[in-house]
Amino acid sequence: MAENMQNLDHILHVYFTRYSSWGVRVALILDYFQIPHTTKGYGWNPAVAPPAHLSGGLLPVLQPDPSDEGFLIGDSLAISEFLAEQHPRLHLWPRDLKLRALARTAAAQMHSGFNVMRNTYHTNFLGKYTGKIPISEAAAKEIRDMVELWSKARADTKKRLQELSQEDEGFLFGTFSIADAFFWPVLWRFRSYQLPLTGISEDGLKWVTKMWNDPVIKKHSHEFFRQAQDPLTVVEKYENIFRGNPNVEYSQFSEDWTFNPTEA
Repeated sequence: MAENMQNLDHILHVYFTRYSSWGVRVALILDYFQIPHTTKGYGWNPAVAPPAHLSGGLLPVLQPDPSDEGFLIGDSLAISEFLAEQHPRLHLWPRDLKLRALARTAAAQMHSGFNVMRNTYHTNFLGKYTGKIPISEAAAKEIRDMVELWSKARADTKKRLQELSQEDEGFLFGTFSIADAFFWPVLWRFRSYQLPLTGISEDGLKWVTKMWNDPVIKKHSHEFFRQAQDPLTVVEKYENIFRGNPNVEYSQFSEDWTFNPTEA
């Protein structure tokens, strides 16, 4: 089956990724590993709503075979695992067994955890909040846990690759993997809401810098700005979520923004 589907032009059905942390994970994996695909974006406006055969489940949904509308895979982690199986030569997970297990663990933690951050700081890849951003004790703990997770991932990876005498490309587990894609949306939350990177290790900060500067990821991010030109992609409830709070100002980032690690 893997051989039969490796060259198919998969269809990714996804809510407009400018607001979709779940969908952008898969979209970035497909783009980064150059897996043939077509992306179909949908919104909450009836004019751009998903078709009836997708309405029973949450997006993203991957349709591996364009000719088979009955074969649909939902959930970003399930889709990612399917893609890893279908394209083994691309190594969507790290090649080393130990690093692969650590990467899967980290991705699963992101997939099922950090609910306070998710529910407090909604995804808006273009949104920019400045001022006194509300951070509850529960949110502050998850922010610290996130930073610690990144720092530990880089420390464990650095040690393991040194043991193997293999090159470390600086991603969470060496080379770019599904794990990096899973943490990409939350990294944008750190940018959007000015969340603190306090306590991050030197190697962890290098990972953050690498993610923001990676040419493939930067090219992929252009899609958010392209979508913003279409008013049908706007979701008002994710715009200026602190509306009415005089201590928080809302605007949008420009596409030429760059990450400055000295200000982190």
